[in-house]
Amino acid sequence: MELVLQQLPSLLSAVWWPFCRVLGMLNAAPIIGENMVPITIRVLLSVVLAVIFIPVAQPVTPIDPLSMEAIVITLHQALLGFGLGLAFHLIMAVMQLLGFVVSSQMAMSMAIMNDPMTGTSSDVIATLLYLLCVLVFFAIDGHLILAQVIGASFRTWPVGGALDIMTLRDIAYNVAWVFSAALLLAIPVVFSTMVVQMSFGLLNRIAPALNLYSLGFAAIIVFGLYMLGFLVQVLPAHYLRLTQQVLELLRLKTG
Repeated sequence: MELVLQQLPSLLSAVWWPFCRVLGMLNAAPIIGENMVPITIRVLLSVVLAVIFIPVAQPVTPIDPLSMEAIVITLHQALLGFGLGLAFHLIMAVMQLLGFVVSSQMAMSMAIMNDPMTGTSSDVIATLLYLLCVLVFFAIDGHLILAQVIGASFRTWPVGGALDIMTLRDIAYNVAWVFSAALLLAIPVVFSTMVVQMSFGLLNRIAPALNLYSLGFAAIIVFGLYMLGFLVQVLPAHYLRLTQQVLELLRLKTG
């Protein structure tokens, strides 16, 4: 019993470093880091993964768990894990921004509802695209990809190593990539609905007596739903391409 108590601090220290990194990643990761997953589930999952990653998560040098260095390394592990999870969360941000742009062009942005998955208010189209991406995420074993990435990060950025500012900077710069990717996906719907709006505006100039406001409102919604049907068909392939782009970014930094 005394031998177990003597080894307990070293065992807890070995679990603590991977636990901080895994918990930071799960809090920022898509779906798992949303409000619909209780924090207790994320903590328990982090403990399980931390125990699994003990063989590859050993510190470079011995660390005193009660020192100021241990506090700094704890923050380092949490920040690094948060950055890795944020890189995958940006893909979901692309889809939600796409849904907001499309619903704005379809005049459906007024249909705002409280989203229990993200804890914020979102429109119907954004929620629909989010649910589609959730299905694609689990269809491609996205949870296993997250586990593989966090496991490979311990070999590339070992515990106690230098803080990789370049990787965190590149992840922050990819916020601009979110807006560009969402805009490229929304261009067909935006352009087609703009053509319909210009057509009804021209008719309104030709025949002002007609009540084209109510007619054009319904026509834009119907035409927008028609274009959304084509967009949904190609959206899973775009989601896979964006995921591959994030993996290439992390592989470039880990290679």
